[in-house]
Amino acid sequence: MNSETIIQQIKQHKKQPHLDFRLKQQTETFTDTLFYTLFDSNTDVAQNLGLLAKQFDDLVTLACWETNKPCAKVWENYVAQLPIVLEALNLDAEAILNCDPASLSIQEVYMAYPGFYAIAIYRLAHVFYKKGFPMVPRLMTEYAHRQTGVDINPGATIGKSFFIDHATGVVIGETAIIKDHVKIYQGVTLGALFVAKSLKETKRHPTIESNVTIYANATILGGDTIIGKNCIIGGNAWITKSVPANSKVFHVPEIKIKTTPDA
Repeated sequence: MNSETIIQQIKQHKKQPHLDFRLKQQTETFTDTLFYTLFDSNTDVAQNLGLLAKQFDDLVTLACWETNKPCAKVWENYVAQLPIVLEALNLDAEAILNCDPASLSIQEVYMAYPGFYAIAIYRLAHVFYKKGFPMVPRLMTEYAHRQTGVDINPGATIGKSFFIDHATGVVIGETAIIKDHVKIYQGVTLGALFVAKSLKETKRHPTIESNVTIYANATILGGDTIIGKNCIIGGNAWITKSVPANSKVFHVPEIKIKTTPDA
């Protein structure tokens, strides 16, 4: 088989002729610029807002395939939301500092905690998601997912002072609702009980009320599942039904220890 035949066959089997991976790359650049604009002390805010506007124009060109969507008008409204997002993220950082005895300074939280980074990119992407801006919010959170191991769908609703400890392996689905002062550990899944395309417009993921702590590798599934306020969910718990407020849920494994006598 000669090279010309191979080229023709590849072209024939390309199912997405308009799949432009520049959108992915430029979204990641935009995300980095946005993060530095909000948090880096040496970054000039006014100068970077101009750069971000240009980068956003490029994203509009690549992402807005439907010409009837007013994508270009999103940016002005988005910028107006940035102080609100930054205020929420500062509360998240303070929650981490106050809850984690291993955190030595607020600077460490902003620069070294993958959970904070994942929350930051989620909050920045969520604003775009609510505006209906296509593809970009999902690419933003997937960029954070790749770097941190935390997969937060930009459609999730998350309240104030959210803390993800250790990060890695956390999954939060699109219709999940998390209220204020919630703390979760590595490996937690807030997922759907059933997966079917027909459920797209339904609430598929659980609601976590305020002041809940969910320990490592707990799995909570279902759109009707509500974890009441002030609950503690122990590690490795599997929950598909609602839990009343002020409850403690523990998974108790059977552990067997066999000791071999000295020979």
